[in-house]
Amino acid sequence: MSDRVMSLMLEIEGVMLNVVSGYAPQVGCELEEKERFWSELDEVIESIPTGERVVIGADFNGHVGEGNTGDEVVMGKFRVKERNLEGQMVVDFAKRLDMAVVNTYFQKKEEHRVTYKSGGRSTQVDYILCRRGNLKEISDCKVVVGESIARQHRMVVCRMTLMVCKKKRSKIEIEKKTKWWKLKKEECCDDFRQKLRQALGGKVVLPDD
Repeated sequence: MSDRVMSLMLEIEGVMLNVVSGYAPQVGCELEEKERFWSELDEVIESIPTGERVVIGADFNGHVGEGNTGDEVVMGKFRVKERNLEGQMVVDFAKRLDMAVVNTYFQKKEEHRVTYKSGGRSTQVDYILCRRGNLKEISDCKVVVGESIARQHRMVVCRMTLMVCKKKRSKIEIEKKTKWWKLKKEECCDDFRQKLRQALGGKVVLPDD
């Protein structure tokens, strides 16, 4: 969609899954640039039908902070550091589009919550979001210790089980099987020969067996 937002649509057993990747401007960037990023992300999510799954994985370059007082509808209690302006933008986005910040719902050791390490700094700036209505489909979310995406960033993963409703095949869709075993009956076999001769215009002589 831009140099900061990418979207991928997958069809899995009839379920549409939209995976969105984002990279928010850093703390020191102009406010106008940050607002442009959030506007682009809003546009992408709003364009996805409500019946389709959405998972956002992004470096939001913000701290959503510890605790969830006042934000219980979109966040859990398990976070890192204090909230900053960029983190508030993540929370506002989640509220605006009825999303949930998945990382914050799972109680993990701090080592499995910290997504960014540089020098003596350890913090959480990478998040996974999904629609609040689909949060029950996610059973786990954590940082994989030892796996690095970039020099300072660490891999964040979540386990999601898609609820697939398989449609029953109608009688029209079911392929009719030829019951060859019925030809063992002499009466049925004679009837078959007669109909086959008629279909071929009587020009072909069929063997008796």
